[in-house]
Amino acid sequence: MRTLLLNPPSYGGFDGAAGSRYQARREIRSFWYPTWLAYPAGLIPGSRLIDAPPAGMDAVEAIRQAKGYELIVLNTSTPTVENDVRIAELLKDHYPGVTIGFVGPHTMVLPVETLERSRAVDFVTTGEFDCAVTEIAQGIPLEKVDGIAFRQGGSIRRTPGRPPLEDLDALPFVTEVYARDLTIEDYSIGYLKHPYVSFYSGRGCRARCTYCLWPQTISGHAYRVRSVENVYEEMDRAKSLFPGAKEFFLDDDTFTEIPSRAVALARRFGKLGVTWSCNARANVAKDVLRELKEGGLRLLTVGFESGNQQILNNIRKGTLLEQARRFVRAAKELGILVHGTFILGLPGETPETIEETIRFALELDPYSIQVSLVAPYPGTELYAQGIKEGWIVREGDGLVREGIQNAALSYKDLSREEIFEAVERFYRRFYLRPRPVLRILREMLQDRNEFVRRIREGREFFSFMAKRKEVIEAS
Repeated sequence: MRTLLLNPPSYGGFDGAAGSRYQARREIRSFWYPTWLAYPAGLIPGSRLIDAPPAGMDAVEAIRQAKGYELIVLNTSTPTVENDVRIAELLKDHYPGVTIGFVGPHTMVLPVETLERSRAVDFVTTGEFDCAVTEIAQGIPLEKVDGIAFRQGGSIRRTPGRPPLEDLDALPFVTEVYARDLTIEDYSIGYLKHPYVSFYSGRGCRARCTYCLWPQTISGHAYRVRSVENVYEEMDRAKSLFPGAKEFFLDDDTFTEIPSRAVALARRFGKLGVTWSCNARANVAKDVLRELKEGGLRLLTVGFESGNQQILNNIRKGTLLEQARRFVRAAKELGILVHGTFILGLPGETPETIEETIRFALELDPYSIQVSLVAPYPGTELYAQGIKEGWIVREGDGLVREGIQNAALSYKDLSREEIFEAVERFYRRFYLRPRPVLRILREMLQDRNEFVRRIREGREFFSFMAKRKEVIEAS
């Protein structure tokens, strides 16, 4: 079947392809690659991948581009499923004979509910969808494809679950799909050099954080990895495919989970002379960090989440505050930048713990930060806990509003409005200090492109904060 893999248009600037991170609009224009969709796009001959949001493609254009396809697979998420169903219905109106499927964590957790939303959706996947989608494209009858739910007559059927892929080396290089179908200049992340290219060296995460979506749904808690040689080959290939890329990002949930493997890859990357960054936990030993730095590592994205140890224990983060302090000191001594992420509104949060977290961020003083609101996605332990304890404010309305992340939990002594407001306060107290201001100015003066980029991001940031205020005032 002629197949289209579609990350559908949504709210302006909405990053629905954000993998394990929350799906929402960002403070500045930020888009992650639709890596999960790129795998079946590489497996199915003659297929095409369209990532509508970063391309600025609206529903009218997406429907026009879908002409002639027999199978259309849409990436969906809890915040966007209603909009994605609307797109599916428009596609069916224009092309009545097309088969439409939805993929992603939301369909795995709520397959029947997703199908019941509209008869325009013919099937949904209930796990990793690379092979399921490929088999459907090959014309295998739905009832014989493992790992899906589908509509048959007036009822909904589920097929047996599909075990997670173990031989990840058998998958195609997603970077070749990017080169074929995407424009890398459309993708930007504030703390990464532009343009950047990202891909996975493995799937899954051994950590047990109660809030994290993908490890608790699709990718699992086993860290399944590609061979060092296979990852090296893709990096080498990506370097030749994208000579203009200034940085490569290893987007595994925790790339440093197996230190010896991370070091082996760093040594291979060093021979290529590429600049790269990755996700890490705040527990990497200094000698390992040194090896990574020597292999071309520029920056680590690290989830610190909170400055209160009890909150970290509540969410089973598995790290200690003092451990994080040592980690950041070691990274700075080696010249490795750290992008720190923090979450406000986690179980146990109070006005006092919010202040502790802000002070902790100021103490660590990473290169850059991201401040998110807690996001209880269906399928996570945090979601089940929120339902049980009565913390979820309004089911179905909590995750985003007008594309902007919303405060989804509320506690006896801490309202959703207080949690929401604290994000802007956190950002202002961190960035409106001499040290980060001077860092940014120094970068702007050293590179004209960086100067233009930072001016744009500044405008976007303050515009975004103004929009946040409108959203909360209207709620």
